[in-house]
Parts: sequence; structure tokens; C-alpha cells
Amino acid sequence: MPIGIDQLNFFTPSLYVDMIDLAKARNTDPNKYIIGIGQEKMGINPITQDAVSMGANAALPIVSEADKSKIDMVIFATESGTDYSKSGAVSIHRLLNINPFARAIEMKQACYSATAGIMMAKDYIASHPDRKVLVVGSDLARYGLNTAGEVTQGAGAVAMLISADPRIMTVSDETLPFTKDIFDFWRPNYSDTAMVDGKFSNEAYIQFFETVLHEYQRRYDFSLEELEALCFHLPYSKMGKKAMANELEKVSEETKNRILAHYEASILYTKNIGNIYTGSLYLGLASLLDNSQEISAGNKIGMFSYGSGAVGEFFVGELVQGFKKHLATKEHQQLLDERERLTIPEYEELFMEALPENGTSLKLSNRFDSAPIQLVEIRDHQRHYAFR
Repeated sequence: MPIGIDQLNFFTPSLYVDMIDLAKARNTDPNKYIIGIGQEKMGINPITQDAVSMGANAALPIVSEADKSKIDMVIFATESGTDYSKSGAVSIHRLLNINPFARAIEMKQACYSATAGIMMAKDYIASHPDRKVLVVGSDLARYGLNTAGEVTQGAGAVAMLISADPRIMTVSDETLPFTKDIFDFWRPNYSDTAMVDGKFSNEAYIQFFETVLHEYQRRYDFSLEELEALCFHLPYSKMGKKAMANELEKVSEETKNRILAHYEASILYTKNIGNIYTGSLYLGLASLLDNSQEISAGNKIGMFSYGSGAVGEFFVGELVQGFKKHLATKEHQQLLDERERLTIPEYEELFMEALPENGTSLKLSNRFDSAPIQLVEIRDHQRHYAFR
């Protein structure tokens, strides 16, 4: 029974910083950001958008009235959680008015956990083929003002409905995870910004990709020649290209050129939003499907998921007949086009805004925020979300 992605949508807040503006403010050559890192714009969240509200906004357009009664599980993947105990999935479940007899859980493993959510969803649907699972990956990537990682920040969420007989992409049963305890990137509970060993992080990413790919090839008699495209978790748009460089030297020139051409289509949204952690791989998939003119039904797409700390996984998806009719290409482009460009002082002011940590009540609003679902109030140590 084919199981996979039935619907796919992303959300990013209505604000961005232009990388040329940021480079000038940081006394840096803009080409270091635009060409060296491969980033053009950085998605910025107002205080009224956190991981939960962004996840709900990503899911809102793809959860129909009929779906609400069929969704048996809401899986919220994030490393930007808002509560040590209560899952953001519970809030998303309420906001979308999903069937009350459903599981709602939050998963964490850096940027990897949305993939774990998909695999869990597949297992559930295999024994409940008439049901669906909502998987949401949502995060705020923050490293601090005027830091080495500032240019790779971002904000956004991706939502996917997983079902039998999916209308976009089936996910193969042949998948391979790999885990190793390392410190390439982490964020202690007492810090609101991440810590990263930049050089080691890049090396670990490449090592994980090559390790899982080689073992996948050994176990499943697989070749990159079978793929139309490769999608990667993208902490910045150049990372996937670095990871596959050695492997592309082992394939035909035709395969190499094809995969590199599709890669350029897959990074367009990341270039304009930045790193969104758990949703990053699937933002790349959305970008590929929306922007590649050559991709077609029956094509196989290799998917490399990576979450620092670290867990990686490689699997293959296959596009189904008629998938293009179920893409939100026009809506995605409109979302990006309608964002407002912040000045650097405006960005720095928004970045420093913080929610109270002592139980103080606060009603929230932001003139920039036009999203349907927002964080509207802090009251009695509780976050309250509502439709605006």
C-alpha cells in the first residue's frame, strides 16, 4: 500500500531582512553572504509568531473539513518548544479543530525530528489505511545579533498530511537512519540562542550523508543514477551541494548535471527564508516541486534528513500522477512576495523583543503581522493563541 505526503504547505512570517543590507551593517562584503553562504533574505518573526503559531498557520490551508475527522495524530517537530511539558501539538490540534479522539505529541532531535514524525505516521497508517496524520516542523533559528551564525537565521514552518494513496509523493519503505552522539550544534536549556562548532558541524553533516548513503546503497542495491533529484536539510543553501560533491564524481555526467540543476530549484525558498530547522528538508522539497519545470510523475527523489547531535536518515520518495494539481505554488510565491523588508534597526529591535519570564500578563499585537493565527496574550504563565 503506497503511503506518503498527501498535502504539503509552508509558512513564513511577513518580515525579512535583505542580506545586502545586513552585510553593509556588519561591515562585510555582501558576496560573502550572497555567494559564499548562498543566502539572499532572512525570514524574521514578530513577537506574535512563535513555533506553535507558525506551525498552525502552515497547516491551516491543507486541513480540510473532511480531513479534521480523519486525522488521528498531530505530530509537532520542533527545537523551539514553548513549554517543557505541554506539547505545541495540543495547541495546533485545538486551533485547527481536529477530531478530539487523536494523539498530539511534540518531538525533538534538532532538525531531524519531522522525518521521525513522517516515519511514525507511515507505521500508523499502514495499520489504519483510512486515517491520516498531520506532521508539522516549525522553528525559529536564532544565533544572536552580529554573530558568525547570524546570516543563517530564519523562521518558518512546513506542514504535511501523511496518508495512504497520497496525492503528491509516496515514501519508500526502504529507509536508513544513523545516530552518533556528538556536539556539532546544541542549545542548553538556559540559552535562547544556539551554540555551534561551525567547522565540525559542516564536517559532521557531510560524514553523515556519505555514511547513510553508502550503507543504503549496500543494503538496497541502490544507485544515485536512479534518482531525478536530491533534497537536503539546508542550514544554508550551499550545504547540500558541499555534501554531495564527492558522490557526484562517481556518476555519469548526465546524472550529475540533472541532480545539480534540480538542486538549484530546491534551494530557492531557503535562499529567501533561511534555516527553519525541522522544516528545512521539506521546504526544499516544496521548492523543488514548485520551481522545477522538468520534474514529473514517476520521478524518484532522494531525501537526506539531518539533525545535529546527531541523527541522519536517507530515504526515497516517488512523485505520483497528478501531483502538480495539489501543489500550492501560487500561494507560496504570494506569501514571499507580500513580505515587508525591514531596516537593520527595525530588525535588531524586533530581535531583542522578548516575552515575560516572570508570569507578567501581556496582550500582544504587531503591526507587521498579517497571519491568520497569532500569539495574542501571555496570562497566568500561559501562551494563548487565536485567530486575528
